[in-house]
Amino acid sequence: MPMTLMSVNISRPVEVQHGDRLIKTGIFKKPVTGSVRANRHNLDGDGQADLDKHGGEHKAVYAYSLDHYAYWRRVLNREKIDYGQFGENLTVAGLDESESCIGDQLQIGSALFTITQPRVPCFKLGIRLGDERMPKLFSESARTGFYLRVLREGLIEVGDTVNVVERGYGNVAIRTIFKAYLKAGDGDASLTLVRALEVPELSPEWRAHINKRLELGHK
Repeated sequence: MPMTLMSVNISRPVEVQHGDRLIKTGIFKKPVTGSVRANRHNLDGDGQADLDKHGGEHKAVYAYSLDHYAYWRRVLNREKIDYGQFGENLTVAGLDESESCIGDQLQIGSALFTITQPRVPCFKLGIRLGDERMPKLFSESARTGFYLRVLREGLIEVGDTVNVVERGYGNVAIRTIFKAYLKAGDGDASLTLVRALEVPELSPEWRAHINKRLELGHK
């Protein structure tokens, strides 16, 4: 099934109240119209607050599946969830984590991207959706979406087809690596993680996480 870009979502970091403190976050993405330029570190007009954990070359753009919205409407008992609610830059119809693999190259408009890692949610996802259960529910669902590195800067816009122009080495699917990461002590999971380390496009962050998990699993 072909993938289609249904919404492009951006935001600058804002301060929000969380308990007794103010935090800065860029998770409040909103749809924009017209062409948007994909740059090496983000989309034009977009920004991240905590650059130690978000953004950078290997997490320049975050893509999430439109197909998951129906699931979350049921789970959260909501009639409507607007585009960008999961902090994604790209809302993509037909995106399937069991098919998309680390290292896949995606052509969107005149820009070229490669998939670098799944998304691990933090507490800010709970703030965005007004439900503190969200990080746990999100991980349990394995509906993670994925981060992209920009291989060629260019313009993207709603309606663009998302074409897989090259498959990643070893066909390590996003959902497969994420589930393996959650149970790294399991033998089959460890083998999956070892295979993932062989994919050149795997982000340095996940490469470090996996190595640590494997070390702990061998002790």
